[in-house]
Amino acid sequence: MSRLLTTLLLYRCGYVVGRYISLESKIEKTKENYYAVLEQCGNGWHENENDPAPFIKYMLGIVLAAYRDFETRISLVDDKLPAIEMVRKAICEKIGKFTKSEIMELVPSLSKASVENSLTQLMKDGVVDRHGKGKATFYTRSDV
Repeated sequence: MSRLLTTLLLYRCGYVVGRYISLESKIEKTKENYYAVLEQCGNGWHENENDPAPFIKYMLGIVLAAYRDFETRISLVDDKLPAIEMVRKAICEKIGKFTKSEIMELVPSLSKASVENSLTQLMKDGVVDRHGKGKATFYTRSDV
């Protein structure tokens, strides 16, 4: 509930990036840090000596990361490239393994079929490698 309220407060203060990039997802990916920061900020609460600065810094980092992701998405969509080139650019933004759904998040203007077809072609071209099957499928770039 507190994360939902945080997003609402950000909206009211003019930080609307949460409409386009899931802040909840960003926090979930770093949940160990999130809970560590919450614990750190709670130290000294009863004595009125707690320090909220670590939580504020953490949340600012989350918002900054969301704006960076948003900027990346806009640049991918803004160029009016063919689907395969949009997927290729999205893949260049990824480090390590990635999934089809992560690519779909980066290029929301493309359909699932367009992303799948592009990934298939990029596998044939040797740009990406596929690992696993079904829901456990992930991809890696061949150039790293």
